Amino acid sequence: MAMLLRRVARPMLAAIFISGGINALRNPAGHVEAARPLLEAVSPAVDRAVQAAPVDQRPSDETLVKADAAVKVVAGTMLALGKAPRLAATALAASIVPTTLAAHRFWEETDPQARAAQQVQFFKNVSLLGGLLIAAADTAGKPSLGWRGRRAAESAVTTLSEAGDVVAQRLTGAQAPDRAAPERAKERAAGIAAGLTGLGSGAAAALSDRATKAGAELVRVGGDVSDEWVARAGKARKRAEKRAAALRKKAEKKRARLEKQAERRAAEWAKAAATRRAAWEKAAQKKRRQLEKQAPHVLDQVGTQAARLGHDLAVRASAVGHEIAQQAEGAAQDARKRLAAARS
Repeated sequence: MAMLLRRVARPMLAAIFISGGINALRNPAGHVEAARPLLEAVSPAVDRAVQAAPVDQRPSDETLVKADAAVKVVAGTMLALGKAPRLAATALAASIVPTTLAAHRFWEETDPQARAAQQVQFFKNVSLLGGLLIAAADTAGKPSLGWRGRRAAESAVTTLSEAGDVVAQRLTGAQAPDRAAPERAKERAAGIAAGLTGLGSGAAAALSDRATKAGAELVRVGGDVSDEWVARAGKARKRAEKRAAALRKKAEKKRARLEKQAERRAAEWAKAAATRRAAWEKAAQKKRRQLEKQAPHVLDQVGTQAARLGHDLAVRASAVGHEIAQQAEGAAQDARKRLAAARS
């Protein structure tokens, strides 16, 4: 989808530049008159360039306009066809700036309508410049120059690390040195130098030369390690062993001191726990004695209240029984009266 958009958008963006360049080539005189203020402003710079360049005379204004038109046609065609699109977009961006400043100087117009028209054209070219800058930065999914530089730097670091391992092996005497490692480092440095050629002519040449020199230096260092360095490595190893023994001794002393502190702290905590437990037991015994002393008094109070409650219940029961007996006697008398009345 992105590639399709590029194939459609690039010709659309390049069309106005190709058309404008062809018109300028067909009628350069009219464009010279429009660009007269800008040509006069850049005339000193053009004169200095002519003096420095191997040319006999200064090119005419019409020649400069035609050159700008040719740049627009060629770069626009390359952008439309997708041939070196980033370079073509950069060239068009460089050419649109003088064109805009020469042909659309709206701030010099006195007529309001002409001023508005030139202002529209000016900002249209500014928008085109923005589109060209985006096209110049578009890598179409390919690695950028910055990415290639970082990748080359990472490869160089890896090469240096491998060479450092070779040197470390020679210094420590841990094992026989790998004779093929320096050659591999040299080959890898040469590969990095070849890969850097895509970064541009000047930068690639400088980085390639530095990478080649670094590979040669790594080969020399890896193959010419002297006995002095071996002796220094032995002394360094002895110093490290001595330092390790001192550190072990110091660690043992620290461990013994910590163990003593832990034992002393444990004894203090046990003593504090025993003291706290004795205090709690003493308080519990005191509370129990207080409860034992209060128990008889509480029992007497309970007995008195129970006797009083029993007496009250007896009195209440006697009164209720007497009342029931009276009611029964009255009922019996009524029954006898009714019986006597029935017999007579």
